Amino acid sequence: METPPVEHSDVLLDPKFDPGGGAMGTLGADGSVETNWFFLLHRKVSARAVRSPRYQWWALVALLAGLLSLNITFTVFVVALPTVKADFNTNFSVLAWASTGPLLAFGVAAPFFGKAGDLFGHRRLYQFGLLGAMVSAILTATAPDVGMLLFARALDGVQGAATGTASMAIILELFAPADRVKALGWWSLVGAGGPVLGVTLGSPVIQFFGWRTLFWGQLVLLVIASVVVALLLPSGLRARRGVAAAGDGDGDGDGDGDGDGDGRTRRRERSRAWEGMDWVGSWSLAGSVTAAMLVLSIGPIVGWTSVGVIGAGVAAVVLGVAFVWREATFATPLVPTTYWRRRNFMFPMGTKGFTSFAYFGGFFLFPLLMEQVYGYSVSQVGFLSVARPLLFAISAPIAGYMAVRTGERTATLVGTGSLLISMILFATLGASSGLFVILIALGLSGLGMGVSMPATSATMSNELEESEYGVMSAAQLMASQVGEVAGIQVVLTIQESIARRSGLSNVHQSTALLHSFSVPFWVGAGMAALAVVCALFMRPMPRHSRARPLAADAA
Repeated sequence: METPPVEHSDVLLDPKFDPGGGAMGTLGADGSVETNWFFLLHRKVSARAVRSPRYQWWALVALLAGLLSLNITFTVFVVALPTVKADFNTNFSVLAWASTGPLLAFGVAAPFFGKAGDLFGHRRLYQFGLLGAMVSAILTATAPDVGMLLFARALDGVQGAATGTASMAIILELFAPADRVKALGWWSLVGAGGPVLGVTLGSPVIQFFGWRTLFWGQLVLLVIASVVVALLLPSGLRARRGVAAAGDGDGDGDGDGDGDGDGRTRRRERSRAWEGMDWVGSWSLAGSVTAAMLVLSIGPIVGWTSVGVIGAGVAAVVLGVAFVWREATFATPLVPTTYWRRRNFMFPMGTKGFTSFAYFGGFFLFPLLMEQVYGYSVSQVGFLSVARPLLFAISAPIAGYMAVRTGERTATLVGTGSLLISMILFATLGASSGLFVILIALGLSGLGMGVSMPATSATMSNELEESEYGVMSAAQLMASQVGEVAGIQVVLTIQESIARRSGLSNVHQSTALLHSFSVPFWVGAGMAALAVVCALFMRPMPRHSRARPLAADAA
């Protein structure tokens, strides 16, 4: 059979066409270019990890290392705000955007990054997010003025959208449906435990070395995490192929399956996918969510009847309607309408939003309650406040393993029920209530979120198509974030308005002032009750799928 002529000179050094090219490396240059020490180490470690029967857990370790380095400064930066205020000679109203800016940036970027991960690979997107976090840490640590600081924190929200959507999507790729809840339990542990560790270790750093040192330390952690991710984290293609992929390789060494002919084919497929990208749906969803969060963020500051707040509210509604219309009429929608009719997608999403509202609203109300009503010092309140996220972090992985036996629906009911009881206890506190009751209420809040979060995430994820892991992970995170922002702003606004109307804003240890906290806690209880209702409508996962060995899924 006659060999077809070679039409392109760029294949002459390809070992598939030219046997002599094998000695020159895949780049057509000296072989030493490819075989540097890090490449050899990466290939050796990654191959061993993929061959391991527990390779999913090795990859999860890499993911969690990155997430820990990302969120360790989340809470402690709030502690540093008084020092930052003095350094930049500004006010807290301006610095509030250091917390609000990342949330808004996340809302804008999440739909885009979710889809980009589906098209170009979640591993690449995760590494891109880590790189963005390094840039954000450097800009924050070297910020010469408050403007640069706010820009750096907004950039942190953008990378949060990349790493958040990519990390959850990678977990969904790696783990079988029946075992995802266990992995998501560990994911929740790091999400809740990282800020606790950050406060514990970061507060002394701020006190003795300054707040900028905190972000230089984070940069070191991010570099270490990036190395761990590069060494241990298999690509989604390898994860799906399982052990066989270790011998076959990807052809290009990057772990993303883009070598030679396969790579060109995939690039053509991605190009066609971009042509069908639902840009209108993506940006209308991002705009609607961002405008809604903007209303909740600036409404208490400038007034709910201000022109800016009303305009943002109208924009949120108009863009929301445009998003629904687009998804119902477009051939390849960002969020297919079939998901809107699935009980195990919509009701867990509602549960996420309502529980985030109650949990984070109570999280921000608690310090004010303890200081203004019960007369606790700031340091005492800080010590007590750690109990809630600490129990959240401890209970999440345990609940993930328990949910494999009890089912995600049962775990969600237990979690949302615990959160509801917690809100009721806070709402019914009296002036003479003891610390024991308060600690029980705190513990139930942390337990409720720790038990329910992995279960709801796993339930939603098991309804997804593999090609939509990224964009649907973004939808989950955005539901939680909208609930978080709404909970914080609504309950604080209610408390402040009642106290101001009653002339009690400067009264300490007042029985009358306690009423201004009871009402918003009852609002949180109502949201927690709605979360319980959503959990009741979730459909239990079939039991037979739990008995399927994980090794069979990997093979």
